[in-house]
Amino acid sequence: MLTMRAGENRFNRIFIDDFNAALDEVERSEGPAALVTTGEDKFYSNGLDLDWLMGEGAPQFTAVVADLIKMLGRLMTFPMATAAAMNGHAFAGGAMLSLAHDFRIMRADRGYFCLPEIDLRMPFAPGMMALIKTRLTPGVLRDLLLSGKRVNAADCVTLGVVDGTAAVTDVVGNAIERVAALTDKDRGTMGAIKRGMYYEAHSIMQRADLSAGK
Repeated sequence: MLTMRAGENRFNRIFIDDFNAALDEVERSEGPAALVTTGEDKFYSNGLDLDWLMGEGAPQFTAVVADLIKMLGRLMTFPMATAAAMNGHAFAGGAMLSLAHDFRIMRADRGYFCLPEIDLRMPFAPGMMALIKTRLTPGVLRDLLLSGKRVNAADCVTLGVVDGTAAVTDVVGNAIERVAALTDKDRGTMGAIKRGMYYEAHSIMQRADLSAGK
C-alpha cells in the first residue's frame, strides 16, 4: 500500500522524488505482491503543483514535468499489478496518475475525475496524451478533453474510466481485491508484457518531449 499524505498530493520536485523512491522500495520487495495507491481525506491527487511551478519552482518547470511523465510511464509498465484506490478528487495530473494504474476503483459518494487542461490553457504533452489514449475510448477522450468537465464516480463507470466504485470505507479493500489474484505472477514477465502492450505510448513517455500539439 502506497498512501500519499501531502494534502492535495500535488506534483512537485519533492513529491515526484518521494513517489519514485516508494516505487523503488516496492520493486525491491520479495514474494507475491501488488501495488495499491491511495490518498487521504477528499483528494486522491490534484495534479501539478502550479503555485510552486509558477513561483519558486519555475526554473525546474521543464525538468519536473518531464520527470512526471517518466514516472507515469514507469507506473504504467510497473512489474506487478497496480490499482488506484481513488478516495477523492483526481484532477489533471492526478487523473493521469490514476490512469497509469492497471485498475481504478473510485469512491462512490464523493470526488470527481477531471482533465481540465483546456480550461487551464495547458495543452497535453505528447507523453500525457499517449497515456490517456491507452485508457479512454476515442469518444470519451474527445468529450472529456475538449470539455474539461468533471465526472462523478457513477459516470466514470459508464464511460469506462474506472473499473468500479465503492463506499469510502471499502475503496482500498476493493482495490486490493482487484489485484489479489495477480500477486503471484512473475514480475519480469508482467513488466515485459506491459511494455509490449503499451510499447508506443511508453516510448513517447520515456522521451518526455513537452512540445504539445506538434
